[in-house]
Amino acid sequence: MVNVVLTVPDHVKNEIGLFPWVNWSEVAREEVLRKEIFERYLKTGRLTDEDWEFCEKIDWHPVDELPLKDEFVKRLKETEKGRFVKVESLNEVFED
Repeated sequence: MVNVVLTVPDHVKNEIGLFPWVNWSEVAREEVLRKEIFERYLKTGRLTDEDWEFCEKIDWHPVDELPLKDEFVKRLKETEKGRFVKVESLNEVFED
């Protein structure tokens, strides 16, 4: 495995220091893998078994990074214009 050294501004170093329990090497490693998997997914539309295992581990999928389709955004906006009923509590929702 290769070691990588990153240069960050002082304010970032200070913020990192506030979270000593975080394994920053693991955070960086996961982000690099996510980027690699995402780019491969964009090219092939598929994930390898190893990719799936990693995605399951971090509860992420490359499709999460894709922009919403225009038709879906349009349907969401139409739904926002629909009729809504204001309730004061959950009990009102489940009353007979």
